[in-house]
Amino acid sequence: MAESFARANGGGMRRVGSMEWRWVSQEVNDAEEGEEAEEEKGTQRGDMESEEEDEVDQKLIRTSPRIDWFDVEALEVTGMQKNEDEEFDLGRTMVLTLQTLGVVFGDVGTSPLYTFDMMFNKCPIRGDDDVIGALSLVLYTLILIPLVKYVLVVLWGNDDGEGGTFALYSLICRNAKVSLLPNQIPSDARLSSFRLKVPSPELERSLKVKEHLESSEVLKKLLLVLVLFGTSMVIANGVVTPTMSVTSAASGLKVEKSNFPQDKVVMISVALLIIMFSVQKYATSKVGLVVGPALLIWFFSLGGIGTYNLIKYGSTVFKAFNPVHIYYYFERNSSQAWLSLGGCILCATGSEAIFADLCYFSVRSVQFTFVFLVLPCLLLGYLGQAAFLVANQTTSDQIFFSSLPSGTFWPVFLIANIAALIASRTMTTATFSCIKQSAALGCFPRLKIIHISRKFMGQIYIPVINWFLMVFCLAFLVLFGGTNEIANAYGIAELGVMMMTTVLVTIVMILIWQINIFLVVSFVTIFLGLELIFFSSVLASVGDGSWVLLLFAAFLFSVMYIWNYGSKLKYESEVKQKLPMDLMRKLGCNLGTVRAPGIGVVCNELMKGIPAIFGHFLTTLPAIHSMIIFVSVKYVPVPVVPQEERFLFKRICPRSYHMFRCIARYGYKDGRKENHRIFEQLLIDSLEKFIRKEAQERSLQSESDYDSDDEEERSHSRIVMAPNGSLYSLDFPLLGDFVPTRNSSSEASTSSQKPQSSEPVPDYAQNLELELSFIEKAKVLGVVYLLGNGTIRARKDSWFFKKLVINYFYAFLRRNCRRGITTMSIPHTHLLQVRKTYMV
Repeated sequence: MAESFARANGGGMRRVGSMEWRWVSQEVNDAEEGEEAEEEKGTQRGDMESEEEDEVDQKLIRTSPRIDWFDVEALEVTGMQKNEDEEFDLGRTMVLTLQTLGVVFGDVGTSPLYTFDMMFNKCPIRGDDDVIGALSLVLYTLILIPLVKYVLVVLWGNDDGEGGTFALYSLICRNAKVSLLPNQIPSDARLSSFRLKVPSPELERSLKVKEHLESSEVLKKLLLVLVLFGTSMVIANGVVTPTMSVTSAASGLKVEKSNFPQDKVVMISVALLIIMFSVQKYATSKVGLVVGPALLIWFFSLGGIGTYNLIKYGSTVFKAFNPVHIYYYFERNSSQAWLSLGGCILCATGSEAIFADLCYFSVRSVQFTFVFLVLPCLLLGYLGQAAFLVANQTTSDQIFFSSLPSGTFWPVFLIANIAALIASRTMTTATFSCIKQSAALGCFPRLKIIHISRKFMGQIYIPVINWFLMVFCLAFLVLFGGTNEIANAYGIAELGVMMMTTVLVTIVMILIWQINIFLVVSFVTIFLGLELIFFSSVLASVGDGSWVLLLFAAFLFSVMYIWNYGSKLKYESEVKQKLPMDLMRKLGCNLGTVRAPGIGVVCNELMKGIPAIFGHFLTTLPAIHSMIIFVSVKYVPVPVVPQEERFLFKRICPRSYHMFRCIARYGYKDGRKENHRIFEQLLIDSLEKFIRKEAQERSLQSESDYDSDDEEERSHSRIVMAPNGSLYSLDFPLLGDFVPTRNSSSEASTSSQKPQSSEPVPDYAQNLELELSFIEKAKVLGVVYLLGNGTIRARKDSWFFKKLVINYFYAFLRRNCRRGITTMSIPHTHLLQVRKTYMV
């Protein structure tokens, strides 16, 4: 069933605008899609009447109100290629199996160390039936949550190989305008990654849900709150998982040495955690290959120990596969059995990491490894522990280590601690991925991100978060010490993420997969209901100390919400104060100042219009560059933007102004590691391609359609006075009188002597050559980055809480976050900055 969801999700309906769809046959190959894209570009540049006729032929059910240059321009820029799925062969499968074990399944693999301990701590064993009932709970929890929900269903909800709560949110944002940050533009929907399903009976319901989400601000905010809550729980998991796993493994010393003090267990755990966080910066693929064999030995040990105990103590525990024993278990123990659910859910810990760490591996490799290796070994491990407990009911602490065959303690203890460290690294890696996704989608402050693998662009390391997690892990461990309090906090964090994933996958089922409503209702009823029952159990013990984790998650939630709220207000204020185009036209092609040779790159966040900060440059600087490019770096809700679709260009004002807008689009998985010189070269190359395409298009237009501003340009004075009183001629920087240097002197003379009014229809080839030569000369003279350091402050009449959030909390986060321009390492000699404060 879930596999059919995936096929539908990759189907052939492509969205081509903010309010339009076009049906495309699923059998269209890549070459045909490329030809259709070129035809689409040519079609969109025609008049509106021809567009409407084409739309009827293409069976559009909706049309966008307006199409501009950004909707049709996707320039070809050479660079890194988009990752493609590799063929699934036996050799590759074996390598991926080892890597997957070391990265994805470490957390769920170490759950046998503590699951039964926590369950029977809440509900003591009173007979064999209690052991059978508890085992039945564990078996069906393993089957329903990790296997059915995550491996068979949720994994297919990945966003082009990217998993986690923000990957689901990205899918929803891509198919409906639910993002609170108002920087969406219609051209985003023209990326090749924006695809929907072919027509189906469920499409009408999907469109209704989409319209309802887009029209309701309350639903948008509620969806964002759910996503931020799930993300905060993921980060909290990154704190409690290492603490629980390492402490449980180190506590095995109490079995071998009965008088071993708990303080020494804590000290050993602290040392192991410091080592684990210190090696976190090494590439996941390399570590996966190194620790993969170790975890393979661990899973084989689980299966072997379980098989040994089943042979030694009997196989009566297989009765637990009959779910009726769960009913008998609750009938006998009632409230204590309900409290033991908080320990039972620990057998499914790491389920979210299976989805969140998907970005490193394929869905097939994860499914193959779990179904044929991980799950059988886990089932044997739990069956063996239960068989041991049936014969030794007096033992309820450190059940795993107590059930070991004689003479195997130290080897198993060593491999258990290694597996615990691997499990800790698993959740930390998932936390890094989740934070990068949230930062790219405007919900987390920008941090320094290091890409630790040249082969896999999704493998990252965030130093600040790594040490942040380490400090809180150590504090959490020292504060509680014992595993009982940590286990309850662990359950709260896991269930918080699980419930948010269930809600988001349900929305994806309705909005994107468009499956039968009966399947949707069944999914949300079964899994959300089950998780709410587990959650009620762990909340009942929140007074034991796990409230500290809830407080930690609330702090993370506040940071993310404040950042998103402040970024939204800042963007809205910039939109309100952008410079009107009428003002720019009144200033003329000289912009009211001296146009000095060179290129000025104005970095801003606006997707449309001229930012108000540019007005500060015009009034502050004695001269402005002869060519201005407004560059906006935008993260779109897709994992990767193909390099050939990276840059979009649009001309601002008439040609003689030499002003362009460029939107550089990145996916939340893309790495921005370009040096500023490489970025400049890509930018100029893309600009030249845009100008060539524009010239070709203009040459096809009729004489009446050509918009020439020659008369307006000639009406403006070519002589201006600089602030120091000197007179400057603006003839040189302007295209109207610029002659390319590579032309011969005779050609230049002929061109200059020819009257401008003698040719009613402009020579497009000559104008193209002139403009390209002008760009080349401006590029040689240098590129300067004009940065606007915009800040926001609450107005005096704002309510107190808004002043507190904006003036202090958001201001603190913005001062200490990483500037987007720092990724290009621009020299200070090429930077000009102007500060502006927006009152919101």
